[in-house]
Amino acid sequence: MSTYEARLKALREQMQKDGLDGFVVPICDEHMSEYVGEYAQRLGWLTGFGGSAGSAIVLKDKAAMFIDGRYVVQVRDQVDGTLYEYVNVADQKPHEWLAANAPKGSKIGYDSWLHTREWAETASKALAKSGAELIAVSNNPIDAVWEDQPQRSPEKLAVHGDQYAGKSARDKRADVAAWLNDKGYDATVVAALDSVAWFFNVRGKDIANTPVPLAYAIVRADETATLFVAPEKLTDAVREHLGNHVEIRDYDEMAEALSDMGGKTVAVDPERSVAAIFEALDKAGATIVKDRDPTILAKAIKNETEIAGHKAAQKRDGAALTKFLHWMANEAPKGGLDELSAAARLREFRAENPELKDLSFRTISAAGDHGALPHYSVNEETNQPIEMNSLYLVDSGGQYLDGTTDVTRVVAVGEPTEEMRKRYTQVLQGHIALDQAVFTKGTTGGQLDILARQYLWADGVDYGHGTGHGVGSYLSVHEGPQRIASFGGLNEALQPGMILSNEPGYYKAGEFGIRIENLFLVEERVIEGGEQTMLGFETLTFAPLERKLIDVDMLSQNQRQWVDDYHARVRAMIAPQLVGEALQWLETQTAPL
Repeated sequence: MSTYEARLKALREQMQKDGLDGFVVPICDEHMSEYVGEYAQRLGWLTGFGGSAGSAIVLKDKAAMFIDGRYVVQVRDQVDGTLYEYVNVADQKPHEWLAANAPKGSKIGYDSWLHTREWAETASKALAKSGAELIAVSNNPIDAVWEDQPQRSPEKLAVHGDQYAGKSARDKRADVAAWLNDKGYDATVVAALDSVAWFFNVRGKDIANTPVPLAYAIVRADETATLFVAPEKLTDAVREHLGNHVEIRDYDEMAEALSDMGGKTVAVDPERSVAAIFEALDKAGATIVKDRDPTILAKAIKNETEIAGHKAAQKRDGAALTKFLHWMANEAPKGGLDELSAAARLREFRAENPELKDLSFRTISAAGDHGALPHYSVNEETNQPIEMNSLYLVDSGGQYLDGTTDVTRVVAVGEPTEEMRKRYTQVLQGHIALDQAVFTKGTTGGQLDILARQYLWADGVDYGHGTGHGVGSYLSVHEGPQRIASFGGLNEALQPGMILSNEPGYYKAGEFGIRIENLFLVEERVIEGGEQTMLGFETLTFAPLERKLIDVDMLSQNQRQWVDDYHARVRAMIAPQLVGEALQWLETQTAPL
């Protein structure tokens, strides 16, 4: 089955064998992960779609691809429009499309290990109104027809030492047990991969760019826990690290273990746990309480060790990025570079650091009009040259034992237009406004989001993504629960120790894209003469901005001072790591405006 048309035909034949009139295919794994292992890339295999968010619904005589605003262009490039209707979820949700298109009496299948219970309940109600039924399948029909489906990763787990974690796994178990006892719960299910890794102070290589193992956990009020992971993935060092209070069971025994929890009160996070977990506990007769995974907030609020480690990682990473920006300044105008070669060179600069373990995500290396696609992902088919008098956008990061980085810079190759300079400067003004924000305790990211957009809004333009996301500590580059956005996560107060991105942007379809991204740390601020302790941000990312794109006349005196102060800090931190032409270039790039 080398074509997507053949794969769609095979799925429909399997659906008929299984007595299904339709099937829902998400990008997801059993842990509700943002990025999934190769074995779980079912949507990509079926349709060719390479984005990180989306789903498909296949009926007997029609099919639809569901994407958000980030992928409106990409889906048309990658998914055959003769096979799939394109649906923006802002216009119509998948369950709404199902209700409108599923014939009366039809049976629509879904894999309960790949959807939340809330989704299943919503879809079931929508289908019931049109006389159709949602059916949980015991065997995923895509797995039945995907002949060369990859196996789960065999990679071993590794201990993440206390010198990086800053808190022992034993203490974390005690904290969660105290939370359980305080709430009156017997146990909680920890299903998110980064939560499992953080809780046990282990890391893995089962997901590209995210150092987590495929594993679940059940944590109990008596400070014991069960880790569900393929036993052959555990080294003697990891077993010794986990100790006698952690039982090891096979990854595939999770459902069986849940079925033994009858009579127990079990906390389950509805956002991070699939429907199958709820179903198994229901059948067992457990009392289910919907409550947030107790590791989520603790993981988001970095301790002193994690903060120090992150700063050390940023210092190394900033030098690698600065070397790349210097290289681009020299090489791009000569011609011959393209998106793939530039991304490869940036990885080489990062790899000069022996501490680098991986990239923190697949580098967004976007030349010209591709920069207008905020989540563009280059491949051999889409790769295009970096041309003169254009903008090149690079969003990248590294995974180090002591920290995870994420940074975006724009390079002006040749001479930028006045429009490019104007938009870059407006994005920079918003970036500065958010960076300088001072706010009361209890303030959410949703309340701050407008600061980064104000200069664009005043000119009648905007960007279609959030302004900031949380970042893990040698974990996921996208970490909740905090975020800075006008949608989602609006009720999460920012707290000292949280690390977030600051990444406003501007995208002109078919022409260019701009984004300036640094990471910053929420910290307490004491205001002289103030009546309460406030919060603000400490910048963590240090790499030069693109001087050719800054319209100094648009900046206020305060904004000019911010740029000069920021570049002085970049120079102080990065210059000792450079020599020769790269050092001279940095000094020029960071000279006062």
